[in-house]
Order: sequence, then C-alpha cells, then structure tokens
Amino acid sequence: MTPHHPHGLNHDLDTLARQIRERRSALRWLAAGACASLAPLSLVACGGGGDDESEDAVSAASGGSCSTIPRETAGPYPADGTTASNQRLNALTLSGIVRSDIRSSIGGASGTAPGVPLTVTLNLVNTSDSCNSLEGYAVYLWHCTRDGGYSMYSSGYTGENFLRGVQVSDANGQVSFSTIFPGCYSGRWPHIHFEIYPSLSAATGSDSVGDHLTVSQLALPASVCNQVYGVASGYSSSVRNFANISLASDNVFGNDSAAQQLASVSGSVTQGFVATLEVGVAA
Repeated sequence: MTPHHPHGLNHDLDTLARQIRERRSALRWLAAGACASLAPLSLVACGGGGDDESEDAVSAASGGSCSTIPRETAGPYPADGTTASNQRLNALTLSGIVRSDIRSSIGGASGTAPGVPLTVTLNLVNTSDSCNSLEGYAVYLWHCTRDGGYSMYSSGYTGENFLRGVQVSDANGQVSFSTIFPGCYSGRWPHIHFEIYPSLSAATGSDSVGDHLTVSQLALPASVCNQVYGVASGYSSSVRNFANISLASDNVFGNDSAAQQLASVSGSVTQGFVATLEVGVAA
C-alpha cells in the first residue's frame, strides 16, 4: 500500500468532493435499476433525484465503490475510422474535432443541428485505482439529430459532421459537451455514444483506429424524454418511436445493467438540460 503523504487542504477538499460524487452515483444506479424493471408508463416517474439525506443513507452501504461501465457496440454510424454501414469514415481526423460545442459542422461543412440544448458531462473514474479521477483521457462522443439521423451517414446529413466531438478529461476526470437532445428513432432507446482513449493522440492520430479503451452508451431518463418529445418542435417522430420502446426491450441497454448507463438529468425544455454520468474505466 502506498504510504500516505500530506497534500494540504486542496487535496483533502478534492478527495471529499470525489467521495460525495461517488456516493450520489451509487444512489442513481440503485434508483435507476428499480425504474428499469417497471413498465414503460411507470418509467415516466423515474429520473429525478431524491433528497440529500436519502442519498447519504443509501450510498453509505456502497463503500465508495464504482463499477466498470458495460462495453457496448459503436453502432452503424461511429465515423471512428472503422468500417461500418459499408463505409470507412473517420471524423477523428477532421481539423477542429477537438471541441466542447458539437452542434455545428467543421472542416468546410457549415450546418448546425437544431434542437433542445443539452450539456453532457462525463466523469471518468478508474475502477482499478480506488475510483480516482482519470485525467488526460480523450472521449469521442456522438449521437443522432432530433429527427434520428446521423451526420456523415444518414440521407440529408452526409455532407455534415455535427454532433461529433472530442474532449480531454481535466484533473477531475471530467469532459463536457454542448449539444442538443437527441431524438428517438425506431427500435432504440434515446442514447448517446462515446469511446474513451488513453490520450488525445491515441484518439485523433491517423494510425489510431481501434485504439480506444472502451466504447459505451449513455441512456436518457424516460421522464426527460417525455418532456422534450411532447413539447419541443422537430421531435414529432420521437413521440411514436418512444412509445414503442423500453429500457428492457432495447437491444443494447436491455442486455446489460442500464442503471450504470442512465444519466442524471436536470433542466427544462425552455432552459435546456444537463446530463451527468459517472463512467468507470479499468485503466
């Protein structure tokens, strides 16, 4: 065991903050697991957090542990240099792909994806090292438009590359993206894809195809999806598609513990939403 060294007040405060995040994440996993077992209509009531006292009571039993996020398919539209949908496209080599705001296209394309504003924040923790934050890791994140299309692949969007971007985790293991709330297309629960790389060069290098540590997906809570799809313009097809899917029937989340992938979301249609997910990686 590494001997303890005094690092000062800032270190202690950072450690305390991380422990609080871990405890709250444990509660979200437990609550989300219960929601996932309910019928689709019941899921509408799931997605909000409880009070602080409840969080501390539940998380006290967790022991401050974290779990490795399930590994998932990158899907048919990754644009990560691998062959998918009979094409080998690579957004990771585009100039400007390292960015926090992914709503507009780059590299000569000029489109902007419309939709309800959404900030996605991922907190990377090392499941092989006491859940300590992972600094300097690159995250490639992508998702569909409000009507279910994917840039670079879908009809009408082949000339665009928006809703794709890379960020490098800070000292707290955090990356953040400004984007739009994705739509729900037929057969899939509303989700966001991401790949994690050990460094920026591993993510964006021309010879780095397949060098990611893991690939997974973030699930959005039913209550928030219903808010967006039932009110915001441009999401009309999502209403019907969302009514015919559940976490349990989804061919990705239904095969794993969706509780580890279900984001905590706050906000409103008028002000925008913030989605947060702790991502455990065995680094």
